[in-house]
Amino acid sequence: MNPSIVVLLAQAFATLFMTGLGWFVQVVHYPLFSRVGEAGFATYHERHSALTTQVVAIPMLVEIATAAWIAFAPPAGVPRTWVWLGLVLVGVVWASTAFLQIPEHAVLGGGYDPAAWRRLVAGNWVRTIAWTLRSGLVLAMLVRGARAN
Repeated sequence: MNPSIVVLLAQAFATLFMTGLGWFVQVVHYPLFSRVGEAGFATYHERHSALTTQVVAIPMLVEIATAAWIAFAPPAGVPRTWVWLGLVLVGVVWASTAFLQIPEHAVLGGGYDPAAWRRLVAGNWVRTIAWTLRSGLVLAMLVRGARAN
């Protein structure tokens, strides 16, 4: 199999996985933070953070690595603008994680804070939308790349 297609497949898997997980977190998981209760929230949040990191670390690293690989070695048939847009969207996800989600999780690690929770839920839309856009883009790249190879 063509190495470019393997990289595109790995990127598609990671992006689609993170998109599905992102929607679950946005619609179900983060909204339910407000229902945990203040007494046990710090412990709940600590476990949430540790377990979530185990689930998302590898797919997020695969996604950024494959996006960078494809940016510097685009597969035949895939427009460069799509490749660079994909890399920009990965950058949006990582920037949102660093500057919107992590700071709010740091606050919530000390206990439930309604304002931090609202900012977390609202700010997470950035990642959810970026991953959703990436999913469509990555699938289109996969189709174009497969047709060209």
